[in-house]
Amino acid sequence: MKLLLIYRLGRVAVHVALGMATCAVVFPWLGAPARNRRIRIWSRQLMAVCGVRVERSAGWEQALPQAMVVANHVSWLDIFVINAVHPCRFVAKAEIRDWPLLGWLSAKAGTVYIARGKRRDLRHIFKGLVDKLVDGERIGFFPEGTTAPQGQLLPFHANLFEAAIDAKVPVQPLALSYVDASGGSHPSVDFIGDMNFAQSLVAILSGPAVTARLVCLAPLDSVGAHRRELALAAQLAVAGALGIEAATTAAAEPA
Repeated sequence: MKLLLIYRLGRVAVHVALGMATCAVVFPWLGAPARNRRIRIWSRQLMAVCGVRVERSAGWEQALPQAMVVANHVSWLDIFVINAVHPCRFVAKAEIRDWPLLGWLSAKAGTVYIARGKRRDLRHIFKGLVDKLVDGERIGFFPEGTTAPQGQLLPFHANLFEAAIDAKVPVQPLALSYVDASGGSHPSVDFIGDMNFAQSLVAILSGPAVTARLVCLAPLDSVGAHRRELALAAQLAVAGALGIEAATTAAAEPA
């Protein structure tokens, strides 16, 4: 078992190293469509190396080329599962940038990092998000603000939904779940509490095969909407697709 884990960790390391080389050498010469194709292929391959089969479930005829993409947040896998199907420029917590290898790689793939408590940085980043949405890019983020155990959905923070309203682009909700061979929630995927990235990676590589199910939901029109209403509508749509109960109060605003 240890030899198998070491082998799998080696494959992940080699694949990440190849991705880093591509980002450093090839990406500066590519336009957005070509970068997205490479991100999609690389992310699919990473998930395969990790023993994660990505299943594109219902609703993908509704997928938009230009939208603010939001999803529930279960694991560090989420970004790569979504990118394996529908590449986005993600907004993520600044701590992710410090992850070994994958943090650097995510940054080179276009992830925008937000540090908590730095309001000046947030205003600057917010304007950048609006500009990118207007220019036709897909921006993705996880409005729960942190990961939650499968079977739970935290309130969606509303602040970044304002970028979709200002850019006059729709919000595209996605519902994400990870299941085992029996169809139940996979026990190795939850990334919560004091678990760090290395512990999570080892748990996934040591466990049974994972199926990641990604459902594309009907887009939400942002024109004339209020960010709290938009956040709550997205939260209820995701909860409905996951078959779990969601809070019906207005989405929380972070301090």
